[in-house]
Amino acid sequence: MAIYNFLSRHIGTESDSVSKLKELGFDSVNQLIDNVVPKSIRLEQALNIGVEFSEFSYLKNLKEIAKKNKNFNTFIGQGFYGTIMPSPIQRNMLENPSWYTSYTPYQAEISQGRLEALLNFQTMVIDLTAMDIANASLLDEASAASEAVMMLYNARSREAIKNNVKKLFVDKNIFIQNISVIETRIEAFDIELVIGDVTSLESAKDYFAVVVQYPTATGNVADYKKVADIAHESEAGIIVIADLLSLALITPPGEWGADVVVGSTQRFGIPMGFGGPHAAYFATKEAFARKIPGRIIGVSKDIHNKTAYRMALQTREQHIKREKATSNICTAQALLANMAGMYAVYHGKEGVWLLHNKFTS
Repeated sequence: MAIYNFLSRHIGTESDSVSKLKELGFDSVNQLIDNVVPKSIRLEQALNIGVEFSEFSYLKNLKEIAKKNKNFNTFIGQGFYGTIMPSPIQRNMLENPSWYTSYTPYQAEISQGRLEALLNFQTMVIDLTAMDIANASLLDEASAASEAVMMLYNARSREAIKNNVKKLFVDKNIFIQNISVIETRIEAFDIELVIGDVTSLESAKDYFAVVVQYPTATGNVADYKKVADIAHESEAGIIVIADLLSLALITPPGEWGADVVVGSTQRFGIPMGFGGPHAAYFATKEAFARKIPGRIIGVSKDIHNKTAYRMALQTREQHIKREKATSNICTAQALLANMAGMYAVYHGKEGVWLLHNKFTS
């Protein structure tokens, strides 16, 4: 009976199945499968799924398996850090289905509270990066970096397109996963990837964008103002993959000429979770407002002239005409973005600055 109830809740009632089969001219589901699914791709034997578990037994077994996980100190680096999640955020967001059941924001199914929280996330990112606008998060830092590359590639000037400017310069001191994802993403567009020492770059006339890590993968806080000037002299853009928490202390990229700033918000109280996920942020100039991937939450007015939050811009093809889409990015990290935003609220402006000071001193 328990299995039947599960099937009826998730697959539909038996009466629905009977009426649909009758309409199709079949007597049973097995007869339908025999006529529709080619024998060449069907298994000859039943699936070996083991014995049935009750919910209690299943959870007990799952806990026994989970006990085999062992926590060790990690020295992998590459932008992943041990963090402390404040208990109020853990109890009220991470463990609250009102927050954790929505992994990505869609207009029709998102509450005003969650939209306000995502707006808070965007505001936090704008404040720390000193950029004009930010989106409501992306999948992770590496995919955000690749999205930034593609945005600047698609935003090339007519002259750059005419001159077939298709080179990308990436500093050698960025995290390996960022280089790897960028390399994979640009391959289909025949973009030439050049990896080198950005401090030795004298001209960017052959490049449409330059990518740097700030601080670098080796922990160096470099002054990229000269690099930004060189890039802009040749109408190339500069993409900065920045440690967001460090921007509470060091000069924000928006103040020295960055065109796009991306990165992870994992340091804002999000645990590593055996590999992820961690919400990325994406901030840029106002000029790229309609090119930015993902979604942007904005402030509007309802019919009663009261403040209301809504998705102001959505550039994914699922939401708009495919030919006008600027990105195929699927997943925002709404829960983790909101947790990161609330981490900043929990500590306040002075607290975030003190946190970075504590972890780096």
